[in-house]
Amino acid sequence: MTLDLAAPQLAATILDGKAMAGLLKAEVARDIAKLNSLSVVPGLAVALVGEDPASNVYVSSKVKACHDLGIQSSMEHLPASTTQAELLALIDRWNADPNIDGILVQLPLPKGIDVNAVVDHVHPSKDVDGFHPHNLGLLVSGRPGLVACTPAGIMKMLAIYGQSSGWTPAGKRAVVLGRSITVGKPMAALLVNAHATVTVCHSRTPDLAGRVAEADLVIAAVGSPKLVQGGWIKRGAVVVDVGIHRGDTGKLCGDVDFETARYMAAAISPVPGGVGPMTIAQLMRNTVDACIARRNVTLPTS
Repeated sequence: MTLDLAAPQLAATILDGKAMAGLLKAEVARDIAKLNSLSVVPGLAVALVGEDPASNVYVSSKVKACHDLGIQSSMEHLPASTTQAELLALIDRWNADPNIDGILVQLPLPKGIDVNAVVDHVHPSKDVDGFHPHNLGLLVSGRPGLVACTPAGIMKMLAIYGQSSGWTPAGKRAVVLGRSITVGKPMAALLVNAHATVTVCHSRTPDLAGRVAEADLVIAAVGSPKLVQGGWIKRGAVVVDVGIHRGDTGKLCGDVDFETARYMAAAISPVPGGVGPMTIAQLMRNTVDACIARRNVTLPTS
């Protein structure tokens, strides 16, 4: 598969997440084939609690990606009435199963279930979401570990873009909008580890537009439709939009006003078709990496 990021665009280079995810999945597929040659099949267990429509779509996409690549998936769809104790008991069973390399509990969870207790219950070696405090600690200390799928996928996206453009986060000023453990905080840590100078902004940040205007790299993960306007963007900046929202007309949009920002940015990710596919591909990468580490496998070199 060839990815031509240097092709002419109407404005900014479009960071095509579908094409980039294809490259990452091809890499994962090669490693799965090597694992299979050693009679090893990676396994991912997914828990979906309740009937959240978006969660149903996300989980279906993840299970399909497992099927397409040859990862053995086990999905438990639990009713919204599931208690915290019942969910923790399921995680205990998966923690003890040697054929399961990764455990993913789809968020959000119904009211009455402590998200932190659930995250902490997943064994760190199987924490393919990268949310466990152990793995977050490894990330902050700059040591290898499982990293949250969306930030890790964004770093792969930036690396692929850099292969043709020469762009790198090193020495750049980066602004991350959002401070969640799912995106904002691990994203900031990854960029610091990549030698960027990072500012994390949130709802209490004064002069948000001014902070964005200083940035060579903008990661928008604040959860507010079209918050970031084109006039905020520094000319030539790279913009990655993590948000996804459905407007009144049913059309999807992100945290960035794409139609105005693309005339200021050097490169920008679309919504949909940007970060989303990379997140799922990175989950597959994390599952295979967890399998290799847990089972102490050395992959064949050829």
